[in-house]
Amino acid sequence: MVRKILMAIVAVFGISVATMASDTFAHDASVLPMAAQTTLKNNFKAKVSVVKIDKELGRVKEYDVVLTDGTEIEFDRDGNWKDVEVSASKSVPSAFVPAGVAAAVKKLQPKQKIIGIEKKKSGYDVDLSNGVEMKFDKQGNFIKYDK
Repeated sequence: MVRKILMAIVAVFGISVATMASDTFAHDASVLPMAAQTTLKNNFKAKVSVVKIDKELGRVKEYDVVLTDGTEIEFDRDGNWKDVEVSASKSVPSAFVPAGVAAAVKKLQPKQKIIGIEKKKSGYDVDLSNGVEMKFDKQGNFIKYDK
């Protein structure tokens, strides 16, 4: 009898942990923190297609947003952008690109569009329309080409 009760408790615990870790999906920006909603409103014309809410132990870890034009934006739990990717025919909106990064790309890779930018603790990773990847420090200074 004790063994059955113990097994039931373990099963319930396992199911509850799995449920807490599951991702959820939405189809409008209202589930996002206000900072993310403002970022979308001010920088993108396309509407939200889907929002994936990544959860870890029942707590929001990040939001992955896909717009109707295929643009993908990743936000942290507070609504701060982490990563922006657009199609090769577009450019990442200038609001996401530090001045030093934009100047370096213009100088080192003229005629190329920035189609992806990821904000990291150490700086920025930038993807260009010709497939070249560049790394920059926090101040937007060019560090190196990445493979």
